[in-house]
Amino acid sequence: MATKKVGIYRKYHGEVPKNPSGQPLPKSQWPKKRLFSWAVRWFGEDGNRYSKSFRNRKEAEAFAETKQVAIWDGKNTDPPQEVTLREYRKEHEEVMKGNVATSTLGLHLRALDLLAEEVGWDRPLQQVSVRDVERFRAARLAKGLAASSVNREIRSLRRLFNLAVVRGYLESGQNPCLALTRLKVARTRPAYCKPEDFEAILRQAPDALWRAFLAVVYTSGLRLREVLNLVWGDIDFQNGHVDVSRKQGDGFIQPWQPKDHERRTVPLPDEAVALLAKWQAEAPEGCPYVFMEAGRWEFYRQRLSEKAWRAGQDLVNNQLRRFKTICRRAGVGPYTIHDLRRSCITNWAQRLPIHVVQKLAGHSDIQTTETYYLSVQPEDLVKARRVQSALVGGILNGAGTDPLLTHFGTLGNKKRLNRSFPARNEKGGKL
Repeated sequence: MATKKVGIYRKYHGEVPKNPSGQPLPKSQWPKKRLFSWAVRWFGEDGNRYSKSFRNRKEAEAFAETKQVAIWDGKNTDPPQEVTLREYRKEHEEVMKGNVATSTLGLHLRALDLLAEEVGWDRPLQQVSVRDVERFRAARLAKGLAASSVNREIRSLRRLFNLAVVRGYLESGQNPCLALTRLKVARTRPAYCKPEDFEAILRQAPDALWRAFLAVVYTSGLRLREVLNLVWGDIDFQNGHVDVSRKQGDGFIQPWQPKDHERRTVPLPDEAVALLAKWQAEAPEGCPYVFMEAGRWEFYRQRLSEKAWRAGQDLVNNQLRRFKTICRRAGVGPYTIHDLRRSCITNWAQRLPIHVVQKLAGHSDIQTTETYYLSVQPEDLVKARRVQSALVGGILNGAGTDPLLTHFGTLGNKKRLNRSFPARNEKGGKL
């Protein structure tokens, strides 16, 4: 086994001095002012010798002490293996496929692609600096991206570099994204689709599929991908609920798992169940997916038979574009399909405890439910005003506020104020 001792040495620069005959001089005869730096040297677990240079002895001794303790503790002290962004992207895609949601992996790879295009695909991962990431963020903002979108890309890069630390490509604390703070984004009021607006949208639904689809989203609060991955076995027509659960790849069913990785059961009103039953009678025969129309079902089967269907490909496409067309014809909105989910959660929150709403919505953190999904409506403000008035209205009425000090004073009070404080011109004289 290689020696466990960490050494500190002078590292001289330039060629070794020689005598007139061309022979190297011994160290005792070298010029005293020859340029040098300090180097720490040690052997790694692979038996190879490694070295790190420092400007002065103090820095070298501090590093050597830390390295020596790490070696005695049996920790891996080998320097990180060098890898380019191109190589790291290929490895990340291979090892993470199936371990995270397809959409999450897509976000990671896209963020890494964008960074690599900015700094160069052959750039070593260890050489990506904080300045590089700052320039990348500035370039994305200059292209007109919203601050929230840029924050999402930086968050993906932060995760990628954290994984690089775990995989041994970076040392702890070498993540260049850690020093960047998130861009401040002003939160907007969550969109809320009122029941009367939803009724107008439902009237414009072109067929039984869309009526059932809209009813399920607005009354169950499922995410779009959760709805599109529903199979008929997930619908309990007798008890009136829908199950959101992980799918094993089997036959015509693609492997899929929900965002929170947990199975949950969400109730459906009788009206939504009736619309689902009506659509089931018209749905393409043999298709396991609830909301796949006949044309898409034929295309899907053909691609599977040709083994040309891509993993993670959308089972149903153009849903948002079609939904916006329906909203435009209904004369409401603009809304997104996700706004229907938010509206459902807001409706629940008005009548159910917040922890129940969290579970039905599939949120792992109750703060997500409270921050991003609950929309305060004008009726809520009126109710809040009435509550406060009932509690302290009598107290405030009897507070005896001097009308001379408020804008609620009577006209007589205003006249007395005018006599006490006559108007003056610019020089201070009375008018």
